[in-house]
Amino acid sequence: MIQDILPYKLNNSYQPDAKPDEESLIVVFKDNKLLLKIDSLGGNVDFPRLKNFKGDSVPDLTYIFSVDEERFFIAEALCHNNEDLNYEIPVGYEFYNLRRIMEYELEPKRYMYAAFTAYHLAVWYNNNSFCGRCGSKVMKDMVERAVVCPKCGNKIYPRINPAVIVGVINGDRILLTKYKTGFAHNAMIAGFTEIGETMEETVTREVMEETGLRVKNLRYYKSQPWGIAGDILIGYFCDVDGDDTISIDESELKYAEWVYRDDIVLQPYDYSLTNEMMKMFKDKKYV
Repeated sequence: MIQDILPYKLNNSYQPDAKPDEESLIVVFKDNKLLLKIDSLGGNVDFPRLKNFKGDSVPDLTYIFSVDEERFFIAEALCHNNEDLNYEIPVGYEFYNLRRIMEYELEPKRYMYAAFTAYHLAVWYNNNSFCGRCGSKVMKDMVERAVVCPKCGNKIYPRINPAVIVGVINGDRILLTKYKTGFAHNAMIAGFTEIGETMEETVTREVMEETGLRVKNLRYYKSQPWGIAGDILIGYFCDVDGDDTISIDESELKYAEWVYRDDIVLQPYDYSLTNEMMKMFKDKKYV
C-alpha cells in the first residue's frame, strides 16, 4: 500500500521551529495539484528542493514532516496563489493532479507517500486561513499541529475523514464494484462514516445502500491513510447474510457483481487498501 515504505519511515512529529536548508524538499500546492518532477518513462517522481528556486522566492516555509533524514516544508504563500509573489517554477517541474499520476507506479515510493500526505496537509492549511467562528486570520499553534484564532481562541486541527472499505464474501466469490464516474478500475464497497455511527454500522449501511445486501461476521483487516481525500480508510471483510441478489445504487455504481477468485482483475498499482484486500482474497490468503 502507499504507506509501505520500509526501510524508510515517515516522522510526522510537529516541529514549529524547524528551519529549511538547501536540500529541504518544498511542497507547492496550486489548484488541487502539487509541484513535482515526473519522468513517466523512467518511472521517477521528485519534489523541488529549496536550492532549485531562485533567490528568496520561497517565503513562509512551514515544516510538515520528514522521511528519514529528508525534511519537507510547505511554501504557504505560494500555495495561496499570491499574485504579488514573483517566482519561477524550477526547470523540469510541473503541477500534477495526484489522481492522474497514480497509475504510473512511480518511484521512489516514499515520495509518492510523501506526496499524498503533503497534499492532505496543504489542502488543510489552504482551507483554514481564517477562523470559521469569527472570521479572523488564524495563526499556527506553537505546541501542536493546529491553527488557532488569536481573537476568539478557536483551535482547528487537521481534518481526517473516517471511511470504510468492505470486502463482502460469498463462498469463493467476492463483491466487486465500479464507480459510475471517475475511478475506472475494480473497487469494493466504500463510504464515509456518518455522525453518531460506529465503523461497523458504516459497513452494514454502505453495503445495504449500494447493493441491497445484508452482511454478517464483520472482521477488521487493516487501515490506511489516504491523503488525496483526507481519509483514514478502515478495511473490513464480512460475509453476505441470506439472499445474495444484488440491487445496485445506480446513482453511485455502474457495476456490482460476485466475482470468483481467479477472475478478479486487480488495479494496475499497489497503492490502495482496496487492491491489497482484493489480492489477498484472489491469492487465497484471506478466506
